Amino acid sequence: MVVAGDIGGAERLLVDLATHGKATGAAHAVALFTPNPRLRAYFERHGLELLDRGPVRENPLAYLWRSLGPRDAAWLAEAMRRWGAQIAHMHTLGSHVLGVRAARRAGIRTLRTEHHYVHYEDPSAAVFTRWALRRTESIVAISEFVRKKLLELAPDAGPRVRVVRNGVDAEAFSLAPTEGLASGLLRVAMACRLEAWKGVDLAITALAEVPGASLTVAGEGSQRAPLERLARERGVGDRVRFLGRSEDVREVFADAECTINASEQEPLGLSVLESLAVGRPVVAFAEGGIPEIVDDGVTGFLASPRSVAALARALRRAVDARSRLPALGASGRAFVDAGCTVQRMCAGYATAYAELAP
Repeated sequence: MVVAGDIGGAERLLVDLATHGKATGAAHAVALFTPNPRLRAYFERHGLELLDRGPVRENPLAYLWRSLGPRDAAWLAEAMRRWGAQIAHMHTLGSHVLGVRAARRAGIRTLRTEHHYVHYEDPSAAVFTRWALRRTESIVAISEFVRKKLLELAPDAGPRVRVVRNGVDAEAFSLAPTEGLASGLLRVAMACRLEAWKGVDLAITALAEVPGASLTVAGEGSQRAPLERLARERGVGDRVRFLGRSEDVREVFADAECTINASEQEPLGLSVLESLAVGRPVVAFAEGGIPEIVDDGVTGFLASPRSVAALARALRRAVDARSRLPALGASGRAFVDAGCTVQRMCAGYATAYAELAP
């Protein structure tokens, strides 16, 4: 179940789950509440079966009415019964209360994937997500970092929590060739929503201190205009290219020699795993779930503490190690093959589903 307005890691994970039924041992239908026709089209393009509530509003009052009111819970419970659902799997904050209420009405069991932990620290969301958590039978954290944060914030959830890392479709994200890339400035790519917590401003400011690199940014968001202005103000407007929204980041990564992630307390980083899968080392902060998937000096370069100066040092290390980047990329691909494939992720969810199956 997804209540969302954008296409992010949760929505991409759901596509991988729903299109790998043999690996998960489950059939999936997506109960969708969204104001965004692009998200609906995204699921349809991948052949997912939708239980579609139709266009909905996304604002605090709409969230309260949807979560606490009678209509959406009744609609969802009936949709679940009609489809024959045995497990309700919630993926987003907006689905937590509504999903639990509908599942209880329908008499089916509940699973929740924790993609982040910030809703436990937000006073406007915490009371709702904690209420739903107490009534959710099984919980998946996408990283050990998220699991630890969850247990700090909700210790009673401990026995119900397991870690299942997000996975990458290793066939779709195949190892990309590097021939012809190592000329001129070091090519660095970044793929994310252009929102404050993604730290694109830090990457641009760090780039101003590293004259040997250029940056390509794929993504859209509320911060695009300020970020373009920042690049000009920092004197790197000619070294930063904004591509806009990209439905497929594989070409963006394949055209780079390494990638950068500057998110604040990144829970895991699906785009980081995708970069490693195509053989591109990653520059990132050594915080959140990143150290679980990036090995400093082996598959990328980690920066600490969270500062522009530290990020610039890590980026400079990538410039200085340019001749070794293909080897680091190959190590990153080997890491993904060993433990971060979609098949490995689906096996983890298959265990969670089997434990809940009636």
